Amino acid sequence: MGLYIARHMKLELTDVRKTYANNAIGVDNVALGVEEGHLAVFLGPSGCGKTTLLRLICGLEIPDQGSIFLDGMDITGWEPKRRDIAMVFQNYALYPHMTVRRNLEFGLESRKTPAEERARAVAWAAGLLGLSNLLERKPKDLSGGQRQRVALGRAIVRRPKLYLFDEPLSNLDAELRMRMRGEILALHRRVKATSIYVTHDQVEAMSLADEIFIMRDGKIVSSGPPNELYGNPPDLFTAGFLGFPGMNLINGTVRGDKFMARTELKIPINPKSEEMAKLGEVVLGIRPEDIEIVESGDFTGEIVSLENLGRSVLIYLKTSGGEEIKIVAGNNFRVGSNIAARLKTDKILFFDRRSGKRLL
Repeated sequence: MGLYIARHMKLELTDVRKTYANNAIGVDNVALGVEEGHLAVFLGPSGCGKTTLLRLICGLEIPDQGSIFLDGMDITGWEPKRRDIAMVFQNYALYPHMTVRRNLEFGLESRKTPAEERARAVAWAAGLLGLSNLLERKPKDLSGGQRQRVALGRAIVRRPKLYLFDEPLSNLDAELRMRMRGEILALHRRVKATSIYVTHDQVEAMSLADEIFIMRDGKIVSSGPPNELYGNPPDLFTAGFLGFPGMNLINGTVRGDKFMARTELKIPINPKSEEMAKLGEVVLGIRPEDIEIVESGDFTGEIVSLENLGRSVLIYLKTSGGEEIKIVAGNNFRVGSNIAARLKTDKILFFDRRSGKRLL
């Protein structure tokens, strides 16, 4: 197998493609790189190719074309056991008849690791994950969170080159998911291992990732640090998919110093250049938290619904022209009341309506 030294990434995929029966596309010409010690998240809707890509990386499937490099080595055709990759599954995949200790050491035993070394590794992983007092229990005697810790421990005890997480928290309730996210992040920072995490949950992606790869229809449509993708999305799909509540996306036309929607909505803007003033038909994007409630603003509308977010509410506003606008604001509002709002001009983004790409 050849040595790949183009960019010195821990993991790199070049033009990887996988198709199934009837030419159904699993992943389509994917190219990406994950740096040493980074936690990368594959994020996208169901059926976008996230898990397929993970299975290709670990060797459970082989690509139709393209190459996969780990530590500079081309591992595309290697069997899973040769790749030194550990995977944490959605369903824990624990052996029910084995104790926690046996579950943790089973992989090491299969690799003929000496007993003394196995004991040290299990003690290290159990201490790291708070499992030391549960080693003699069986999975049926553990809570969901404890089972997930055992699944994590079984992966880290080997100290592999790469960790893969396939939606590991999806079977947990909301509160436990939040706690486990914190534990996974703390574990990652202590172990400093290169990891890939698959999820459709934006909160998980934003809270865990060093870099997010957003997928759609088997392709990676955008990638970057979470805050960069959130604040400066490069395309309409990323803008609309990333974040809760999602970005407001309004079709309209830029004319001089105004954005005019197809309805009666007109919003003053600061054209960033002469080219901006000539853009014509565009999609305006603005985050709900970047709209201010004021006495006299860019537009008015009626509150048709409120969603309690705790210290704030999500307002669903219907303008006189029929546009629906989402706004995050304080709690002193009621359904049926009319309010005025203003967009923060420095937070307005514009996208090409046809291609979906960011404009000036």
